[in-house]
Amino acid sequence: MLTALSELKQRKQHGPPLAVLTAYDYPTARLLDEAGVDLLLVGDSLGMVVLGLPDTTGVTMADMLHHTRAVARAKTRALVIGDLPYHAYDTPEEAVKNARLLMEAGAHAVKLEGGVSMLPQVRAILAAGIPFVGHIGMLPQSVVEEGGYKKKGRTEEGARLLMEDARALDEAGACAIVLESMMPEVAAAITRAVTACTIGIGAGKETDGQVLVTPDLLGSFPWFRPPFAKARADVAGETLRAVREYVADCRSSTMPEK
Repeated sequence: MLTALSELKQRKQHGPPLAVLTAYDYPTARLLDEAGVDLLLVGDSLGMVVLGLPDTTGVTMADMLHHTRAVARAKTRALVIGDLPYHAYDTPEEAVKNARLLMEAGAHAVKLEGGVSMLPQVRAILAAGIPFVGHIGMLPQSVVEEGGYKKKGRTEEGARLLMEDARALDEAGACAIVLESMMPEVAAAITRAVTACTIGIGAGKETDGQVLVTPDLLGSFPWFRPPFAKARADVAGETLRAVREYVADCRSSTMPEK
């Protein structure tokens, strides 16, 4: 398991691949840590799988700070990455201010979405001494503008732009870059081209690590699951079974005595 972000380059060179999962609360963070996860991402995906929002654009800094503090209280060995939510980094100054708040809440690094277009914000964060994780490819915070979730890198021009984004973030000093929903061959080429660790999600297997939204892995959010996410448990089904059993016991007056 990683003990410092400085070990990421060694993991890229020598392995094993990184195992990354999202965490939004104290007990989940503890359990994921005990299971050996390398990095915990307090993702703005909490907007959908925790808060019931239609996408991530409604997540606020207050939401992110609340959940980052909860995860940090678990005092995990795994390092914690905190997402900067939509409109929390419109300017370099705002990016630094909010990145500092996430670090004060317990994050070890911060992440924002975008490549070349976000370089002023990225450079400002790094200049402030805050470790940074990039995120390129399909950008959930842009889903409304783009009219849905679309796989990236399907054309030669699209692949070229993704490579430009990755190289720019790498040269700026990102310690890792999330590659989301892009063609596997493009993700593989980016992984070979950059010194930062690449963390794939819906981007094939030839990255330096993988990340999943934990409710997708556990089957605890049955109303939607992306096609690339394999559920390895059925927490939703078990919850329904246990609660239905409890409800039946209550209604039949067979509850055990105190």
